[in-house]
Amino acid sequence: MHPRDQISLVIDRVYRRGLTTTSGGNISVIDENGDIWVTPSAIDKGSLRPEDIVCVKKDGTIIGSHKPSSEFPFHRAIYQSRPDVKSVIHAHPPALVSFSIVRQIPDTSIISQARHVCGPIGYAAYRLPGSDSLGNVIAHEFGKGFNGVIMENHGTVVGGTDLADCFLRFETLEFCARTILFANMIGKPNYLSAKQIEAFETQLPAMPEELENAEYPSDEREIRTEICNIVQRACSQGLMTSSYGTISMRWQGDDFLITPTDVPRWDLQKEDIVQIKGGKREAGKWPSRSTFMHQLIYERHPEINSIILTQSPYLMAFASSDAAFNVRTIPESWIFLQDVQTIEYGEHFYGKETIAELLSKSSPALLIRNDCVLVTGDKLLQTFDYLEVAEFSAKSLIMAASLGTMIPINDAQVEELRNAFLK
Repeated sequence: MHPRDQISLVIDRVYRRGLTTTSGGNISVIDENGDIWVTPSAIDKGSLRPEDIVCVKKDGTIIGSHKPSSEFPFHRAIYQSRPDVKSVIHAHPPALVSFSIVRQIPDTSIISQARHVCGPIGYAAYRLPGSDSLGNVIAHEFGKGFNGVIMENHGTVVGGTDLADCFLRFETLEFCARTILFANMIGKPNYLSAKQIEAFETQLPAMPEELENAEYPSDEREIRTEICNIVQRACSQGLMTSSYGTISMRWQGDDFLITPTDVPRWDLQKEDIVQIKGGKREAGKWPSRSTFMHQLIYERHPEINSIILTQSPYLMAFASSDAAFNVRTIPESWIFLQDVQTIEYGEHFYGKETIAELLSKSSPALLIRNDCVLVTGDKLLQTFDYLEVAEFSAKSLIMAASLGTMIPINDAQVEELRNAFLK
């Protein structure tokens, strides 16, 4: 894909996710010739087209119908400081701006995957926007090895090996910041130790053996389409990020299809989905690291036909803090979810048996500390609905925290709901 097309696609995602404003933010890509393709100055980010992207040649010549972004100097400075960086995103996403204006750095060890994707974060002191001085302080931080930097009273800037890698880091860092902010609203955030994160990174679950021959009948292809559609929907609604989100659907018997590892969720295609048949994987593909857990759940629970593991910001606030997630908020939440248990970090890899035992028709969802939410159901749309209801419930609880103490539906009311809807 041409840099113009890459940039217009990603800025559209950034804008639609509410991570920048009409006038704010800029993206660039440096190509193999050393030419820098960058978003233009003073052009609506909500309607940016490929032909609007500006090229600044290696010799400084500008090609395009607009001026390059006013922040171009620090993009250029980053590329000069870090030849391995091939793309840069700068924006003012709300949670990261919150850290910027209180002059703090988000601790990415709140989620092991966030630490893996983002690493430690640098900090650049305030300088005049668009100035060479700002470029110098930011490039200095990138020169230390940081791939993401908080800009004092300004926002954030991240770099990547390509634009997909850069966007993945940008989106994950904002998610990490939101998780910390929301966790602080309801309790005390719990961070992972370096030892826990190292254990996560070094564990490499064995992959299933490869299938000799995979078949793709119409019902199998239909499942691939359904999974991709729900992944796109989840990404658009902020219920998944590029760097995290697993969906599987039962196909026939205990065979199922599951999302792969290391494919950005925004870019997932039907052919990326991995078929698991007879406990073996489709040849040449790498399914989610949680595949064996999905296999066990399907074997133990014939009533479960779809599973979602994801990181949504409000639910992760409960999974990453000492606050209890009480779904007795409104009737729908309790009817769909009943009681959501929280299990310890790492259980979805090391305690697969425990997870399978805890799930039931009356307990379709679990929170895994500092890692994810797991939701199960019959049809995939139903499972996605459960996820939405759980995230809305978590959001309502966090918003209510500023008003007072949550008063849950009482036991008598719960029993009334049970008799009316669950029998």
